[in-house]
Amino acid sequence: FSRIEHVLNNDSKKVLIVEENPMHAKALAYYLESFNVAAEIRNNVNDGISSLSKDDIDCVILDMGIPDAKSYEALEIVKKSPGLEKIPIIIFTGKSLSKSEEMRIKQYADSIVIKTAHSYQRILDEVSLFLHLMEENNKPAQPSGKYKKLGALNEVLKGKTVLIADDDVRNIFSLTKALENFGMNVVSSIDGKEAYKQLNEHPNVDIVLMDMMMPEMDGYETIRRIRETRKYRNLAIIAVTAKAMTGDREKCINAGASDYITKPVDIDQLLSLLRVWLYDRGA
Repeated sequence: FSRIEHVLNNDSKKVLIVEENPMHAKALAYYLESFNVAAEIRNNVNDGISSLSKDDIDCVILDMGIPDAKSYEALEIVKKSPGLEKIPIIIFTGKSLSKSEEMRIKQYADSIVIKTAHSYQRILDEVSLFLHLMEENNKPAQPSGKYKKLGALNEVLKGKTVLIADDDVRNIFSLTKALENFGMNVVSSIDGKEAYKQLNEHPNVDIVLMDMMMPEMDGYETIRRIRETRKYRNLAIIAVTAKAMTGDREKCINAGASDYITKPVDIDQLLSLLRVWLYDRGA
């Protein structure tokens, strides 16, 4: 309870996100900020520790991706840094952990959230617990400069066109339904060849969601082919991969993807990621 008391006795409520992928960090920050949780972003642990030492941070979200020796070392460094021992740490990981991995992480971290279809909501729940925001939910949000930007982010999806390429029509259906609820226009295809054809037939496509494991022409080949066409070189393409594997991100980026997201797709994360890419590109 000493950690929760530490948070409750502190007036400022700010979360530090340590995540090496800047777009994923922004997506999570925008999501949390839409619930009135201020967020600061650092892309590596050393910068994160420096922020913790200087700023009033009440909770840390550390994206471990796939836990390795370096990740455990980073956790240990935070917990052994003077004055940081009581700061709650939430681990965000793309891998289901073995019992021994879980026990090792829990020596240093207060909570573990596995990346699933509802992980953004889980992170918000954990942050709310640590920051004791439950009673704040009934208070009207105070408008500020930060929330003006959030308003713009919420508007950015309206009228934009997304191409979804996925060989599973159930995925297309559920994604289409979710995205149309936010005012997006959806074009879809069930393989890479059709995706490329649809792109040429719909020059107004603003962003692409590309499943990487399609038959005929897979996502890697399709993205490479799209990038060979000059007018599509700057088109935002988000790769959708089956699971978080070491090297997956690099493989997708090397093929020409702008970013990636893993299945099962977390709709909150996807919406946030779409907003980040479309907003930052001024689309």
